[in-house]
Amino acid sequence: MAYARLLPALVLAMTGGLALAACQPLPGDPSVLGAPENAVYRGVETRLMTEEMVNFRVSMEGARDQGDVIAYARCAAAQYALVRGYGFARHLRTNVARRGGIWQADAVYTVSSALPRGMRTIDAEVTVADCTEQGIPTV
Repeated sequence: MAYARLLPALVLAMTGGLALAACQPLPGDPSVLGAPENAVYRGVETRLMTEEMVNFRVSMEGARDQGDVIAYARCAAAQYALVRGYGFARHLRTNVARRGGIWQADAVYTVSSALPRGMRTIDAEVTVADCTEQGIPTV
């Protein structure tokens, strides 16, 4: 019991005074909820902005919230990276809108063969496998 009270102080000492927090999933992480039961995925529009920067516009019906349409865009980006021979993608931005019962996401990702810098990176192969398992289309 005495050790349990000392653990937070030990963690602070070992990390140079930095507190460590539990990781929270980002919106659109397909491993969190899976596909909604009534989802109708209405397709992906892909626009190449530069050699390594791609815009994905997706739309769907039956989303529970914006996280579902963000997940759809993320899955599309991961599949695109694999099809083009890249292993990774990095999320730059996503704008989400809802018009009537249709959710739309306008997302921009970079794709690369090496793990890009930053915190919002995805391993394309792992993400596509997870999207498939969750029932979220990647094409």
